[in-house]
Amino acid sequence: MIKKGIAFLLLAVFFLSACKKENKVETEIAKIPVEIDVDRFEQEFYKSPIGQLQSIKRKYPYLFPVQYKDSFWLQRKKDTLQLELVAQVDETFGGLGQEKENIRALFQHIKYYFPSFDPPHVITLTSDVDYENKVIYADSLLLISLDTYLGESNYLYEGLSQYKRANMRKSMLLSDIANAITGRKVRQPQNRIFLYQMIYHGKILYLKDKLLPLLPDKDKIGYSQEQLQWAAENEQFIWRYFVENDMLYETDPKLLQRFIYDAPFSKFYLEIDSESPGRLGQWLGWQIVRSFMNNNDVSLQQLLETPEEEIFNRAKYKPKK
Repeated sequence: MIKKGIAFLLLAVFFLSACKKENKVETEIAKIPVEIDVDRFEQEFYKSPIGQLQSIKRKYPYLFPVQYKDSFWLQRKKDTLQLELVAQVDETFGGLGQEKENIRALFQHIKYYFPSFDPPHVITLTSDVDYENKVIYADSLLLISLDTYLGESNYLYEGLSQYKRANMRKSMLLSDIANAITGRKVRQPQNRIFLYQMIYHGKILYLKDKLLPLLPDKDKIGYSQEQLQWAAENEQFIWRYFVENDMLYETDPKLLQRFIYDAPFSKFYLEIDSESPGRLGQWLGWQIVRSFMNNNDVSLQQLLETPEEEIFNRAKYKPKK
C-alpha cells in the first residue's frame, strides 16, 4: 500500500509539473504579437457593382486566370448557384469574428515553435465546393474555401459521399489550416515503408497537439467521437493485426490505400471493416509519436528531424488494452 501511495504521489507531481510547464508555454505564446489580415473575396466579388470588376481583378490577379474573359466573370456574378453558396457562407460564418481570433491564435503557436514563420495573408472565397482543396497555402497567401465548411447536412452537399461530407464542417477549419501549413514542416519519407508512412502522419498530428491544444482530438484527425472511440478501444487489435501480418516494413502501395489515405473505412478484410474509421494507420502513427515524445526529452524541432526508424525504436510504444 505504501509503495502504491508513493507511486501515485510521484505520478501526481509529474502531472502537476507538466501542467505548470504547459501553462507557462501558453502564456508566452499569448504574448507573441501577430497581426492577421483577412480579405473576404467572396463578398467583394459577388456583392460589388459590375463597374468594380476591374479594380477587384487588380486587387486579386491570382484569382482571375487570363484565359477567362470578363464576360465569364460577369455571368458568374449573376449565377444563382454561386449566389446561394455565398448566402450559405454568410449564414454559417457571419463576420468571421471567432474564426479570425482562432486563426490568429494558431499563427501565434506556429510562430512560437517556428520563429521564421511569416503569417500569410488570409483570403476567403467560394470554390464550387472543391472539397479536395479546402485550404491552399502558398507562402504569403492562405486561401480558404468557406463553401466547403457549411456542415455535413447542408443541402448543397447532396450527392457527395457521406465520409467526405462528414468533415465539411466549421470545426475542421483550423485543423485543415494547420494541415496546409505544417505539411511543409514535416519531411516526407523517401520510401513507401508502411511504418514510416504511419509515423510521418503521426508527426503531423502531433504538431496539431502543440499548435491547437484546445482542439478536440476528433477534429485534429477528422473523426467523429464514435470513430475516435472505436480506434482507442481497438488499438491493441489494430497493432496486433499489423504486426502478425508483417505489414510494418511492407512497401505495398495498397497498404496506404487501406490504412493511410482518406476512405470511408479501413480495410482489414474482416467483418469489422464497416465499423472502422478510415486512416487508422495515421491514427496509430500518432500514438507512436506521442509515446516517443512522452518517453524522450526532445524538442518539437528534434522530433521533426528524427528518422522514422529511430522514433519507432525509442518510442517504447505499447498499445492500450
